[in-house]
Formats: sequence, C-alpha cells, structure tokens
Amino acid sequence: ADYLVRRGVPFRDAHEVVGKAVRYGLDNGKDLADMSLEELRQFSSHIEADVFDVLTLSGSVAARNHLGGTAPEQVRAAVQRARAGI
Repeated sequence: ADYLVRRGVPFRDAHEVVGKAVRYGLDNGKDLADMSLEELRQFSSHIEADVFDVLTLSGSVAARNHLGGTAPEQVRAAVQRARAGI
C-alpha cells in the first residue's frame, strides 16, 4: 500500500488494491512477488515495474527510510542515538 500511496493513490484506495491483489494471489496460489506486471496492473494502473523492488523482504524494509523507519540506515542511527544516551 505504501508503494501506491507514494504514487498519489489515497491510502484507503491503496489498501483496497492490495487486498484484491492478495485475494487473487491466494485464489491462484501466487505470492505478490511471483505475479507478472500485467497481473498486478489489473488492480491499479499506478503499478509499474519498480513494484518488484518493494515486494521482497529487503526491499520492503529499505523502503521505510525515514526517522524511526526500518531501513538499515535508520536502525543504525537509532542505535547510535540510544548508545549516546547511555
């Protein structure tokens, strides 16, 4: 959903798109990352080839590169701030 929101899709709509894609995957025995771009685009025209960058665990984690996020850079910075406070 975050991927779609970054492309201007309202969160509520993005969440609905993801829900439909997940349901399709469950019904067809496919993970989102295993679907073709054409399959994913049937749920939203905002989906482009770069969606596959965030459909992996590492891509999903890295996409949250903001204060308090899960990106490795942010986690290292949080650890440094915590150590400085000890």
